Amino acid sequence: MNREQISAIAHTAHPVKAPLDDDSVRRLLDHGVPPGAERVLDLGCGTAAWLLRALTAHPGLRAEGVDTSADALALARRCAREQGVEDRLVLHRGDAADFTGPDTFDLVLSVGATHAFGGLLPTLAAARRHLAPGGRVLIGEGFWDGTPTPEAVGLLGDLADLPTTVERIAADGWVPVHGHISTRRELDAYEWSCWGTLAGWALDHPADPDSAQALATAAARRTEWLRGYRDAFGFLCLVLRPTAG
Repeated sequence: MNREQISAIAHTAHPVKAPLDDDSVRRLLDHGVPPGAERVLDLGCGTAAWLLRALTAHPGLRAEGVDTSADALALARRCAREQGVEDRLVLHRGDAADFTGPDTFDLVLSVGATHAFGGLLPTLAAARRHLAPGGRVLIGEGFWDGTPTPEAVGLLGDLADLPTTVERIAADGWVPVHGHISTRRELDAYEWSCWGTLAGWALDHPADPDSAQALATAAARRTEWLRGYRDAFGFLCLVLRPTAG
């Protein structure tokens, strides 16, 4: 069982791959989709959970998503058919950092995917290239909400604290017009859901050759969270507008 398969199972009950509950996702999209918006792009869309919610809430919207995972995109297409929005969704398989296209977009999303671009500011630079005049960016990024252990840095990378993260974004030419800091409840619910779902799958499929690996992975990831980064990690989502344009 590879990392992608493990992630797919772990996120079965939490399709938005970020520590956000449904109300937080809805509010962020409410602020992120400008009035009269026509097109939305998600760079690193996974199973397109954000796009599906946006399409359902805004019947006049069209959306595009980019991701490297064929399995995630296949699931996104199935979900779009089930929700009756497949005719308004275009999915591209490829590296989100290299994506090009003829259109610009009223909202560009990239939540929890800055690693695919080499960091926060390169992600914003990529989003800016696709942004229509008057458009907005919805970005989601981790930050240190306490002093991290060396193990936490090894797991999650060299993140900044919250004020520094926001200051870097502002210095890069962006104005936050809405934001959400994931609550402890959201952060904990996300981790319990992911590793509990993976462990539950293993227990429900004892004869599967991947069952033992899935159960061991769930236990290891739960320990990394509880002992490694639970007391130091935070997650921030911002709706941004460029200072010019």
